Amino acid sequence: MAIETQTSPALSPRLARFATSLAPAAIPEAVLVHARLCILDSIGIALAAHAYPFGRRALDAARRLGGPGTNTVIGLADGLPLRDAALANGTLIHSLDFDDTHVASVVHCSASAWPVAFNLGQARGVSGAAALAAYVLAVEIDARIGEVAGGGLQKRGFHPTGIVGAFGAAAAAARLEGLDAARTAHALGIVLSFASGSMAFVADGAWTKRLHPGWAALAGITAAAFAASDYVGPGAPLEGRFGLYDTLLGTDPARELAALGADLGDDWRTLGVAFKPYPACHFNHAFAECALALRDAGLQACDVARITALIHPDQVPVVCEPLPAKQAPASAYEAQFSVPWIVAASLRHGRFTLAELDDAALADADTRALAARVEYADDPDSRYPQYYSGGLVVTTRDGRTLSHHVAINRGTRTRPMSEQEIRDKFHANAARSIPRDAAERIAECVLGLAEAPDLDALAAALAVPASVAAGTG
Repeated sequence: MAIETQTSPALSPRLARFATSLAPAAIPEAVLVHARLCILDSIGIALAAHAYPFGRRALDAARRLGGPGTNTVIGLADGLPLRDAALANGTLIHSLDFDDTHVASVVHCSASAWPVAFNLGQARGVSGAAALAAYVLAVEIDARIGEVAGGGLQKRGFHPTGIVGAFGAAAAAARLEGLDAARTAHALGIVLSFASGSMAFVADGAWTKRLHPGWAALAGITAAAFAASDYVGPGAPLEGRFGLYDTLLGTDPARELAALGADLGDDWRTLGVAFKPYPACHFNHAFAECALALRDAGLQACDVARITALIHPDQVPVVCEPLPAKQAPASAYEAQFSVPWIVAASLRHGRFTLAELDDAALADADTRALAARVEYADDPDSRYPQYYSGGLVVTTRDGRTLSHHVAINRGTRTRPMSEQEIRDKFHANAARSIPRDAAERIAECVLGLAEAPDLDALAAALAVPASVAAGTG
């Protein structure tokens, strides 16, 4: 049945045509390698999340929605219905704020892209290559939509991962449902009404941010289902009068919108997805690196009179303000969004891991006293939003001034983590809830996805029940 479409600019149809025409064989091998590592990293984080109260309570909530089902949730022996499984997986992946980020768009792409590719792919019986292609498609669209926003969503109080991620999820879901370009464009229009995500959690460390990519995945699957049934969506969900940019940003970035998607299939944004070496907001990473470098150079916490963190003004509301609260975080989540805390903990302990976010670490009087001596100022050399730059200027008790600056955060395409480092991170996270041999089976399935005839082996490997006793939470 043909759908009557509204007269609209070419943007949504352009994205829809790419979604329907992308052939798995056309995706460069380097992109597929990076995609598989992103997926492996995401799964390890989801497994680690089982060891924490917010992970367990999210799963309890997901079980309440629709009861048991046949779709796989990472670390659960029993399945859930399709949309509830995608919601749960996206929430688990993002629960520790340890998952990847496409830097220029400030979107945690994998946390919504992979649940759609995996859960809907499992339901539709697609091959591993088809699931990989759907994942890459979601990332490519998320990245471009987020880039046009230019960091403006956070400044207006919207979380890009929830808002933008819904569009990539809709495109991936439409592809897995076998929709044509016209219906895919309607899915992109429909999902505008579902896309959501508030930055209100920054004020008090609330848990809602963790839900956003799971909700985006659910929204994308839902939008594609409506489009498959010939439900009509707005024709200009991004560039229209009441589209994403006009409504949420109050702007019309005409030049950027005209170019959005023109380079699809030529410039692969998936390669710009950055891994996190530290379990904290990506805005904080340069400061952990600076603190560790200064410590390696001989600085000790007891030497510090004052530390000034140099940061781009657009990042300040998320990780530096209000300063008194950032200097004395009341929860692990508040600490993950605190420049003073990551600087103090890194300098004190010579690392920043999940251990620096547990209750004992947060209560440590010496770390809290050091965090209280961390302030911030504008960074004239910042390369944000292309990279998450940052610097530290330390005034010591004996009057010396020490400094270190990081222009490009580690884990990016320009300063990549090695494949072995990513595998080690996966195993360290997975070990918090499952045995090593179970984690190795998962890794083998993920890294062999391109050759897998279906997702059954991976689903079986992921259904190994996570044990809180194996973790630390």
